[in-house]
Amino acid sequence: MDFRTEFKPLTIQPQEIEGKSFTMIDEEFGEHQFTEQQYKVVQRIVHASADFELGHSVLFHDDAIQKGINAVRKGERIYADVQMVSSGISKGRIEKYGGSVNVFISDLDVMEEAKRLNTTRAIVSVRKAVEQFDGGIFAIGNAPTALLELIRLIKEGYAKPSLVVGLPVGFVSAPESKEELAKLDVPFITNVGRKGGSTVTVAALNAISLLADKE
Repeated sequence: MDFRTEFKPLTIQPQEIEGKSFTMIDEEFGEHQFTEQQYKVVQRIVHASADFELGHSVLFHDDAIQKGINAVRKGERIYADVQMVSSGISKGRIEKYGGSVNVFISDLDVMEEAKRLNTTRAIVSVRKAVEQFDGGIFAIGNAPTALLELIRLIKEGYAKPSLVVGLPVGFVSAPESKEELAKLDVPFITNVGRKGGSTVTVAALNAISLLADKE
């Protein structure tokens, strides 16, 4: 068989595929208590993960959506815990309002300080972000230690983020870090349990920037 002649490329346009995907998500998601704007974020999370259980586990602070929209429109800086999160964020919408996406995990000063303190680069990188940012959005999808450090800095009054998207994946400290985040009176998007990850965090943040761009 000559695969070159037998192959028939998919002719559906990307917009059609996305639209059909969202229709299927709506049909399968079932009943929920999310607001219209919260559900827009959850839709994107499910679209990125194909995981309805994860979608139903998402938690929102009451002010999370509006504070996130405001932060994007004010051009506030975004901290990403790892390069994968930074790479996935739709920077055009962020930069349109004067914002930027920053990842410090591989900065030389972060690596040297982590070695000196015998701690993780994730912890040092979130400290660097807190020192540099006035408010800002913190997007953490990979490193629970970064989220736990941010929580500590919030509790001690050093960090006052406009929004925390805390959706790290993992077995060690990930569920606990998200549970602690959900106890704080700061704008947050998180979820219950081990699931999460960089792609999920990106999906949530991109949903926020889409909402900001439509207002």
